[in-house]
Amino acid sequence: MILKGFAMTRRLTIDYPENLPDILQESAEQFEQEAKMAMAVKLFEMKRISSGTAAALLGMDRVSFLLQLHRYGAAAVDLESDELLSDVANA
Repeated sequence: MILKGFAMTRRLTIDYPENLPDILQESAEQFEQEAKMAMAVKLFEMKRISSGTAAALLGMDRVSFLLQLHRYGAAAVDLESDELLSDVANA
C-alpha cells in the first residue's frame, strides 16, 4: 500500500502473542489498528510527526485523527500557558 503523500513506504512487523487480541477482547485486525493508532498518537504527542503525517500513516484524514486523540489522553493542541495567554490576547 502506498501512503498518500509519501513517495516510498516501508513495512514494520511486530511480533505479539497470538492470544493478545483475545485477552483484550479484540479481533487481530482491531488490535493491529489500535497499535498503529497508539504509535501515531505517541509520535505526534512527542512532536516527532505532524497530525497530517500521523493521519496519513493511519489512512484517515487529519480532522478524524485529531478527534481521536482524547481516547489516548493526548491533546490536539499542546501550548504552554504563556503561548495560550498570548493567543487569547491576540484573538
